[in-house]
Amino acid sequence: MSISKKLGLVSAGAASVFTMLLSSPVFAQTAAAGMEANKFDAQAMAAAGAGIAIGLGVLGGALGQGRAAAAALEGISRNPGAAPRIQTPMILGLALIESLVLLSFVIAFFLQGKIS
Repeated sequence: MSISKKLGLVSAGAASVFTMLLSSPVFAQTAAAGMEANKFDAQAMAAAGAGIAIGLGVLGGALGQGRAAAAALEGISRNPGAAPRIQTPMILGLALIESLVLLSFVIAFFLQGKIS
């Protein structure tokens, strides 16, 4: 084993021991402070959930709309005469995909407690 690997293992072990020793005072709190911390933890988790809901909703919607538009344009390029028959269902599909993105936005607001 080379000296750099040994130093890496020693530094990783020292860092984990250092972190363990410093993190223990964090858990020393009174019961009242624990209740307040619980309330803020729940709010923080709701905020994180809202962010994830928006992020996944927008990501999925953007990917879905991109694939739908690409497929429609490919179909139109193969058969230009079918453009009107392809364009209408494509726009309907894009609207439905966008409605799911807006639904994730509403769910995020519910998670934040902005809408009662």
